[in-house]
Amino acid sequence: MLAILADLLARVDGLAGQRGHWSDLWLREELDQIRHLSRAYHIDSVEGLACTLQSALSLQGMGPVVLSYLDLMRDAIAAERPGGDVVPLPVAARPAASAGPSIAL
Repeated sequence: MLAILADLLARVDGLAGQRGHWSDLWLREELDQIRHLSRAYHIDSVEGLACTLQSALSLQGMGPVVLSYLDLMRDAIAAERPGGDVVPLPVAARPAASAGPSIAL
C-alpha cells in the first residue's frame, strides 16, 4: 500500500510541478490514472477529489482551481499513510503563495 500511496503522491506532485503548463489531454489522462488507482485500492477521498476536479475541468476549463485540488489530494494521500504525516513538496514544485495570474491554456 505504501508503494501505491507513493505513486499517487508522485503523480499529484508531478501535476503540481507543471504549474500551469498542463495540456488538457495530459491533465485529464493523469487525473484518470489517479482516479483508477484510488478506486482499485479503495482510497475514496483521493478518488472523489480526482472525480470532482475532472468535473470542474469539464465545466470551467483549466485554471487556478487545479492547484487547490492537487493540494487537497496530497493531504488525502498523506492521511492514508501510517501516522498521517504530510510529505513536504520539493521547493520547485510548491505552489506560489500569491494569487498570481490565472492559468489559461
